[in-house]
Amino acid sequence: MTEVAAALLVPIDLDETLDRITASVTETIPGVDYASVSVTTRGGQIRTLAPTGAIAIQADELQYEFGEGPCLQAALTEPVVEVDDLTSDLRWPTYGPKAAALGVKSQLSFQFRADPHVRGALNLYATQPHAIDGECRQLSAMFAALVAVAMGWARRDQTLGQAVVSHTTVGQAVGVIMERYRLDPDRAFGFLVRTSQNGNIKLHQVAERIVADAARTAQRNEQ
Repeated sequence: MTEVAAALLVPIDLDETLDRITASVTETIPGVDYASVSVTTRGGQIRTLAPTGAIAIQADELQYEFGEGPCLQAALTEPVVEVDDLTSDLRWPTYGPKAAALGVKSQLSFQFRADPHVRGALNLYATQPHAIDGECRQLSAMFAALVAVAMGWARRDQTLGQAVVSHTTVGQAVGVIMERYRLDPDRAFGFLVRTSQNGNIKLHQVAERIVADAARTAQRNEQ
């Protein structure tokens, strides 16, 4: 918590701060395997920021696609949404089985709000059912509050827009790596992170290069 709070000193890099928060969530809270931040925009769209793995991206996208699920409900309406077992919970008949097939068995989403118009949810995913307990809920609430603080500092729409674009590009790069090297989503995301760390290059910059290279290759093949 202290390390995350230190990252909130002005000026902040929103991408790096949110990445640190979600990484701290998975490192600190027992039973939580993946985390992400869902953010709504003025146009009514919802996007994922700071995912800690490909499964978090996929689970978020499934909820956006089907229009149901804990992260969507928390971001738009409910303050807290908890699921003990996605394989048997009847609230989300389409999303639940799809999430369970990914390996997500329980989930917790906390709503956050930040001035002037930012709203979203901190999403926690666990690969085991009934992984959410009282301690998990308390810690998650504090991390969600830190997400709200970070978003509050990022008052300029341009800064938030850049974060949304960068994480969309990360998702595209994961897809390229999966196809190119025949890797599963987690291994593809890990490949992307290692490339970033080894080259001392920001993750979104590595992703941009991979996506641009794939586009150039596709264009040459068409010619």
